[in-house]
Amino acid sequence: MKYIYGPVPSRRLGKSLGISPIPDKTCNYTCIYCQLGRTTQYTNSREMFFPVEEIIDEVKCALNQEKDIDFITIVGEGEPLLYEGLGALISEVKELTSTPIAIITNGALLSRDDVRKEILEADVVLPTLDAYSEEMFRKINRPFKDIKLVNVIEGFREFRKIFKNQIWLEIMLIKDMNDDVKSLKEIRKLIDQIKVDRVYINVPIRPPAESWVEIPPSNRLIVAQEILKAESIAHFEELLVDSVDRESPPFNQILNILKRHPLRNEQVYTLFPSMSKKEIDSLLDDMKSEDLIEPIEYNNKTFWEFKRSKL
Repeated sequence: MKYIYGPVPSRRLGKSLGISPIPDKTCNYTCIYCQLGRTTQYTNSREMFFPVEEIIDEVKCALNQEKDIDFITIVGEGEPLLYEGLGALISEVKELTSTPIAIITNGALLSRDDVRKEILEADVVLPTLDAYSEEMFRKINRPFKDIKLVNVIEGFREFRKIFKNQIWLEIMLIKDMNDDVKSLKEIRKLIDQIKVDRVYINVPIRPPAESWVEIPPSNRLIVAQEILKAESIAHFEELLVDSVDRESPPFNQILNILKRHPLRNEQVYTLFPSMSKKEIDSLLDDMKSEDLIEPIEYNNKTFWEFKRSKL
């Protein structure tokens, strides 16, 4: 499948079937912590990247195979609000299933009235807020040149006024950047203005775009939870990973997930219960030798990542 992946385990959304409506690494941020590396298609212009009908055809196929899904999540390899067909996509998925729809977004385009109205049918919107000042915003999220933090915050506020469903805010904490008490208190002031339903703190548990990015120490995370009144998802999700593309060779199934979501070594084994560990290791070695994927050692764990230079 080209647009659908998973289901993958999510620390916030349970068993999540992913929809990727945008090309690889197309984003209006290039965050220092991004698990997919630096943004290569850096833009703040919305486009109809793919036909809605093609995506819906894959959604129908996936729903025929997967009956036990907690959320259908629109996210993929970059910023989903850049997809001009997003409103139509949400509406058509709603006609197919009662499974709730979540949108994981950096939230920058919520500054636009048309975008805010376009996603009103979503059940949960999960935007990101990592900084309280323009300076820190540019250091951590590295937004497209015409995106300003003050406008992003105002977009969050305006969206809250019209959106009747759930807004779950995520804050990615980076050691010695936004994990100090002052930063946390200032971010909390912004949260109080936005009036979200839930707050999550996260850390870069997967290899980040910039190798110097580090996870804050546990004592700072405890303080952050208290100040931000947040739930911590600073831990790994459960191991089980699945694939809606079971008819494809294991080679393709691995690539389909890794393009959107790095996997820990032990997670790859759960994809293929009928294969031995030795067989899977051999497959991974072959894919590595073809320069399609690569192992990354990070935080005392081995991850497999898609080599984006091969696109």
